[in-house]
Amino acid sequence: MKHPVDVHVGKRIRQRRWMIGMTQQQLADHVGIKFQQIQKYETGMNRVSASRLWDISDAVGVPISFFFEGLGEAEQPGGELIGDMFADKEALQLVRSYYAIPEAQRRRLFDLAKVLSQAA
Repeated sequence: MKHPVDVHVGKRIRQRRWMIGMTQQQLADHVGIKFQQIQKYETGMNRVSASRLWDISDAVGVPISFFFEGLGEAEQPGGELIGDMFADKEALQLVRSYYAIPEAQRRRLFDLAKVLSQAA
């Protein structure tokens, strides 16, 4: 049976991997395991050991605490909004593209988006 913490950590691994445009194979190569193991981690079928999570956090460039952010919020009403948003590949592509824009232009785009959302 999948433990909710393992499922949450797996989702956060997948979200971060997608966010930076890394494949399961690339992550597996960096960590020194088979990509099938990454699949099992991402679905929560297998637990990620502390040392493996350390290696994964290094590979995807986040602190270990990243994988536990939002844990427990899913039980609260509306707590799954962020998780659901990042489960959408289009949203992830949008975020990746946004961060690929130089900072000054990104700031202007952000301001434009705020104005447009207020006008809607």
